[in-house]
Amino acid sequence: MRVLRYKGKDGPRLAVLDGPHIVDLLDGAKAARLDKPIQAWFTTMTAFIEAGRPAIKAAEKAVAASRVRRMARKSLAGVKLLPPIEASLILCSGENYWDHRDEKPKVEGQEPEFFTKTALGMIGSGEPIVLDPKVTRKLDYETELVVVIGKKGRHIPRDKAKDHIFGYTIMNDVTARDRQVRMRPDGTPYYVIGPGKNFDTCAPMGPWIVTKDEIPDPQRLRLTTRVNGEIRQNNTTDKMIWDCAELVRWFSVFLTLKPGVVISTGTPGGTAWATDPELGGRGAKRDDIVRPKGYLKPGDEVSCEIEAIGTLRNKVVAAP
Repeated sequence: MRVLRYKGKDGPRLAVLDGPHIVDLLDGAKAARLDKPIQAWFTTMTAFIEAGRPAIKAAEKAVAASRVRRMARKSLAGVKLLPPIEASLILCSGENYWDHRDEKPKVEGQEPEFFTKTALGMIGSGEPIVLDPKVTRKLDYETELVVVIGKKGRHIPRDKAKDHIFGYTIMNDVTARDRQVRMRPDGTPYYVIGPGKNFDTCAPMGPWIVTKDEIPDPQRLRLTTRVNGEIRQNNTTDKMIWDCAELVRWFSVFLTLKPGVVISTGTPGGTAWATDPELGGRGAKRDDIVRPKGYLKPGDEVSCEIEAIGTLRNKVVAAP
């Protein structure tokens, strides 16, 4: 099932993708004559996730009723998509693909890199990424698979991680490289993660969440980034250093994971950073991708595609 949020007349609405259409779940629940307590599951994505399997079954009934009664259906092309979840916390694992490590200054780590992004920077597919020169002049892209937590847990064993996953989506971990990376006089780097990863429109996410039953193995997905149609990143999630299950285990050591929390799993090589010697870029290491001629600029369109999920698209615009 593909579950999404879109902008309705009265605010954010929850829907399910059904071919070229979406089915509004509250309207679909009324068409299916579902009880009001069940309809409450369809008010927010977090409420839907917390309700678990019964909510998915109820959503299936709403979709079936919409087909029969021709109610609650809208064209996907005619709606404005919102970030698919009201994330309470975006946990991020950096340096999680070998080819990304190879294209930038060497920083050795024996465990996953741990940083966060603010939900204040979230935007949906189709919304603009704002390039603000007061924030950065080196705006970069990073396509990442996102794990959506579905069940509360702390100190989750690796072999139980899947029980705590609701589904998967895509994030573009938009990064201000000149805020993130600083160079010492001797040419060695140090990182300032906070301002490099957190600013308005830094976290495009979507276009929807695909439930885990449709993705039995998240480590076998093709990941592709295109900028204006040029392939910049091209890899598979089986090249992660730490896989999804391990990242769920790792982050749950420190924090109680719960619905509303998402984990972004890192990006492969092919970033613009690789071509920036000022910040220690070590050159593109792949011959099946287009070497960037620079960082993102107004007018660029970034397409982040992950197999079995879809494509997250956003254009870059200049700050007003």
